[in-house]
This record gives sequence, structure tokens and C-alpha cells, in this order.
Amino acid sequence: MPSKTQDDAGTVILDVRALSPADLGRLGLQQVAYVKPVTVNGAHAFAIHAADGTPMAVAQDRSLAIAAILEHEMVPAQVH
Repeated sequence: MPSKTQDDAGTVILDVRALSPADLGRLGLQQVAYVKPVTVNGAHAFAIHAADGTPMAVAQDRSLAIAAILEHEMVPAQVH
């Protein structure tokens, strides 16, 4: 299993890039999406990807990206 850290609020942060296919299966591939900072047409944005890396959407800011994930009853993860 990949290394885990906790932020100041006690939220567990996993490095999703280090997850194996078996790890993704244990997490629930269909329920996990991650947010990744990107640049689109010169503007900062946040890409939303399924746990397997499939691109799903782009949002203008992190909070909108997380809201979209939660609205679709998925668990958000952030890629640093």
C-alpha cells in the first residue's frame, strides 16, 4: 500500500500515483476520483480524473472540482 500522510485537519492523504491496480480495486475504482492542478489555454484549472486516470472534467477551482466529485457520490483525492 502507498505511503500515507495526514494534513493539519487530520485528513489522510494517499499518493494515488503509487497505487497498484489491486489497491485501486480495494479502494473502489468506481467511487474514487482525483483532482490535479493543470493549465488549460494559459489559465490555471483543476482536472478531475477517475481513479484509473481517465479524464472526466475540468473545473475553474479546486472547490468546484471537489463539489462535482461529491455531487456524483464519489470520494475526492488530491494529487500533489
